[in-house]
Amino acid sequence: MTGSRRAASAGERRGVGFSRGFAPIGDSRARWLIVGSLPGRESLARREYYAQPRNAFWAIMGALFGASPELSYPERVARLVQQRVSVWDVCAAAQRSGSLDSAILRGSVVINDFQGLFTQWPAIEAVVFNGAVAADLYERLVLPSLDSPARTLPRIRLPSTSPANASIPVERKLGVWRDALARPGRRRSGRAEACAGTIATLRPKRP
Repeated sequence: MTGSRRAASAGERRGVGFSRGFAPIGDSRARWLIVGSLPGRESLARREYYAQPRNAFWAIMGALFGASPELSYPERVARLVQQRVSVWDVCAAAQRSGSLDSAILRGSVVINDFQGLFTQWPAIEAVVFNGAVAADLYERLVLPSLDSPARTLPRIRLPSTSPANASIPVERKLGVWRDALARPGRRRSGRAEACAGTIATLRPKRP
C-alpha cells in the first residue's frame, strides 16, 4: 500500500524529517481493522508496531487475542492474523518531532491507501481507532476519499494505548477495548465512539 495524498508543510522549512509507516498487519480474512496514527521513535527503530515498552497495545492484544508481549513480534503478528485482526496507521508518512500524536504536522500527512485495502480485504466489518488523533485524521483525510461500502463501515474510537494517555488506567482501557471488540461489527452507517468506558452510537459525518 502506498500513500495517496500530501499537502505542503511549514515543517519542511523547520527541518523536521519525515517518519514513514509500515505495511498493514493482516490478510483478506480480517474482520477488525485497528487504526493508529504513525509509528513512534521506538517502533521506527525496531520496525515493529507499538514497540514502546510502556504502550499498552500488546498487553491488551494479549488479553483479547493471545498476542501477548511475552511472545516474539512475529508470533504476536501471527496471532492477530489468526484472530482476523488487522493493524495499520492513517499516515503512510508525516513530519513529527518526537513520538507524540499531537506533534504530527497535519499539513505534512500522506495518507495510506485505505480504499485499496478495503477492496483487497472485503471481510473487514469495522474500523477501530487507537486514540482520538487517529480517528480525527481518518475522519478528515481518509473518509472523504472512500467509496461505499467502505465509507459506511462502523467506526469505533477507543482510548489510546499510548503511555501519554495516562489519565485512563490500563485496566480501564482494557475493559473498554474488550467491550468494543467482543461483538462483531455491523455493516451499517454510523460511528461507535468508546471513551472513558462508554460506547455511544453517533450519526456519520457528512464528507
